[in-house]
Amino acid sequence: MPKNSYHKTILNIATIFLVAMFFSCGNDLKEVEDFLAEKNLPIGVVKNVYLIHTDSGRVKTKLIAPVMNDFSNRKSHPYTEFPKGIKIVNYNKLNDSVVILADYSINYTKTSISEVKNNVNVINYADHTKLITNQLFWDANEHYIYTEKEFTLITKTDTIHGKGFESNEDLSKLNMKSIRGTIYVDENP
Repeated sequence: MPKNSYHKTILNIATIFLVAMFFSCGNDLKEVEDFLAEKNLPIGVVKNVYLIHTDSGRVKTKLIAPVMNDFSNRKSHPYTEFPKGIKIVNYNKLNDSVVILADYSINYTKTSISEVKNNVNVINYADHTKLITNQLFWDANEHYIYTEKEFTLITKTDTIHGKGFESNEDLSKLNMKSIRGTIYVDENP
């Protein structure tokens, strides 16, 4: 048998062996998902995430994150985790933006409620308003944010500190608790 023919025969046998091993694997997708859920492993990991949500051709939201872990295989509480930080940019009809930045985020799929924490900043560039806290909950369906943690709200004229805060996501309608600081009041409206 010539050397070239012998080499092709060995290569063909190896290929058939690998194909047989591949198709003999009996795990179906459900078994793999259950295994990953049991070991608390994500069903998928995405790096360098850049998602754009549009409505009628207009960009409404951008989501940027270095890593996204997909835990949608959890039966009772599926979620998505952003363990290395997140940046969310929401645009209104005038194309003004509100940015949410945090070092960590988790989004619960069934409720559309997200928790962002560690170095949380919410910035409304049009109103020159910035909220700083260490934990914030965001209800994407209601366009509502809230925290029971300490916060600092910086506006054009004021810096307000407090504990407990709720607002719509663009920081235009505020309800603050336990506040302290100097607040500018215009006596001639």
